Amino acid sequence: MDKKLRFGLIGCGRISFKHIEALVNNHDNAELVALCDLEIEKAELLKKRYRELLDEKNVKINNIEVYRDYQELLKRDDIDIVSIATYSGTHAEITINALKSGKHVIVEKPMALSIKDADEMIETAKKYNRKLTVCHQNRFNSTVQKLRKAVEENRFGKLVHGVASIRWNRNDDYYRQASWRGTWEQDGGTLMNQGIHNIDLLQWMMGPVERLYAEADTFLRNIEGEDMGAAVLRFKNGAIGIIEGSACVYPKNLEETLSIFGEKGTVRIGGVAINKIIDWKFADGLDDEEEVKKEANYEDPDTVYGYGHTPLYRDFIDAVLNDRDPYITGEDGKKAVEIVLAIYKSRKTGLPVEFPLKDFSTLDMKE
Repeated sequence: MDKKLRFGLIGCGRISFKHIEALVNNHDNAELVALCDLEIEKAELLKKRYRELLDEKNVKINNIEVYRDYQELLKRDDIDIVSIATYSGTHAEITINALKSGKHVIVEKPMALSIKDADEMIETAKKYNRKLTVCHQNRFNSTVQKLRKAVEENRFGKLVHGVASIRWNRNDDYYRQASWRGTWEQDGGTLMNQGIHNIDLLQWMMGPVERLYAEADTFLRNIEGEDMGAAVLRFKNGAIGIIEGSACVYPKNLEETLSIFGEKGTVRIGGVAINKIIDWKFADGLDDEEEVKKEANYEDPDTVYGYGHTPLYRDFIDAVLNDRDPYITGEDGKKAVEIVLAIYKSRKTGLPVEFPLKDFSTLDMKE
């Protein structure tokens, strides 16, 4: 890749520094030219941080414009890709407008808060011949890639069940920091916000969902959405899935674990950001467990966001330059959203939910 694509970043809050990090790490093919946030001060701070990181690499950059109105940013013809890191309830609108303005889009998870919006995002990308990817960055982890390869090679034999456990702590201070967090209109609860990464990995390994039944409630946090929820899934291949997501674990984050169990194999991945293989056991004896751990595992990152944004950006840049689908498509991003919305529907009705899910939104929980 010898062309440098020009980026605009919309949203300069909690997750935005991972996008800046990814841009810096891909500076040979990526250049940040615009930032946007309702709070200009946040954009200016991010601009300063981007400059500092590139100065450390002795890379000179051009001027970076700062905007408060994202529509003004989208009017620029020189921007190739827009990254969207705003709060969840705005993802669909901004993505659709960016695609219509001729921009390729990287959007944070969840891609949308309704099936209708997710579908419109996917269809708009197709209509305007633009690329769309969703930040399920943990798919790029070496541990997860190792597991995915084992699934594709059928080393598990018949899949029996899989478990996604998210045992975290998000206290009231976390929710007070931003008024949109935990609301049905702009966020959803723990499963949509914190749990969706692991839910995405579970369905990626186990396959399409046939139906699910769920229970969820708000136990401790002063929010509209759930602070703890659980679901039992039946996949189309007959296997069973279990999802457990909590923001109430005392006194701090305990674990995020993905476990896959089959006729001839067991794999369990944990760590701060699904970065450590805990168990790797297969009947075929093709590899040594300790050697696999040594090859795939890496030290816990500073945050649960991990290091996946950098390879996600690298893949998307290559997809744009070579006119191919990104590794994670809009259709891929929709699958995890659909599961969480099905959990919400089951919670509301007290009944199992069949797939595919007809249109449902977090807003339907307010009725």
